[in-house]
Amino acid sequence: MARLTRSWFDRDPRELAPLLLNKVLVSRDGPTVLRARITEVEAYCGSTDPASHAYRGCTPRNATMFGRPGHLYTYFVYGMHWCANVVAGAPPDDAGAVLLRAAVPIAGLDVMRARRWTGRTRESARRDIDLLSGPAKLAAAFALDRTHDGLDLTRGAIGIYDDGTPPPGSPQQTVRIGLRAGRGDREPWRWLTPSV
Repeated sequence: MARLTRSWFDRDPRELAPLLLNKVLVSRDGPTVLRARITEVEAYCGSTDPASHAYRGCTPRNATMFGRPGHLYTYFVYGMHWCANVVAGAPPDDAGAVLLRAAVPIAGLDVMRARRWTGRTRESARRDIDLLSGPAKLAAAFALDRTHDGLDLTRGAIGIYDDGTPPPGSPQQTVRIGLRAGRGDREPWRWLTPSV
């Protein structure tokens, strides 16, 4: 597998998002290796996008989004869940990111299951395909939290790889979900692999 480079991530979030489909998220922690194929993403476009955390400018919370492409931006939501985003390319002094909404587990399922049973929510999944079927589930299974905000995906223990599986030729495209009316809920910036 080839690790994705900084220049690969350096593109508009709406271009990057569908290209991330079928890429493999990998986490190595000693002998433990987790791998999952990305199957659902959403693009967020900084100052022009009212749904983006960067819409009102740079803050301590969202500063990673204004940095170099290829870093991980994590945030806490609803007082209980972490979510993970890939920082994309953006104009100077602006930001862009792609939310990792779902993935299909490939390796490390026992660890993923155990992590889904710990923490504040103590969730379980009846089927392996449901282990990573939402952004908070994905973050929990990979143990992503505040300590991973700003992590460089182009080096180190966590990265995104191309294993030769191309993005789907015709991904399913919809409006983003879970947004308030009038806050970017009409933008068709959510992509899914067709079989999901």
